[in-house]
Amino acid sequence: MAPAAYDTISAFFRDTGTGPADYDRILTGDLGKIGREILLDAFEKDGIDLNDIYDDCGCLIFNAEGQDTHAGGSGCGCGASVLCGHLLNGMLAGQWHRILFCATGALMSPLAIQQGESIPSICHLLEIKFPL
Repeated sequence: MAPAAYDTISAFFRDTGTGPADYDRILTGDLGKIGREILLDAFEKDGIDLNDIYDDCGCLIFNAEGQDTHAGGSGCGCGASVLCGHLLNGMLAGQWHRILFCATGALMSPLAIQQGESIPSICHLLEIKFPL
């Protein structure tokens, strides 16, 4: 799913003429620890450092070491929980005014998996603005 997130975020930056500096936070949901690292590496190859503003909802909602989740959280519940709780409340409190929320997912098909096909993935991006 990290390649889908990379493609979507990169295309959004190109299409809108924006970049990481235009946002207070950029979040994906849910790549987990490994997917998060893959996404950061892909942007780093483009000379874009997201380390200060990017995180993944699965990594935020779980403590990988303390809860033994290995690569972190995954699943639609992590993104929804972080967006509807932490992010929107932070925006209402004035902590952030402009965020990118990038929901990721895998388009699983039991037939494709049985045939050894790759699993297509998708990323939906929402730009959420809250007035200053």
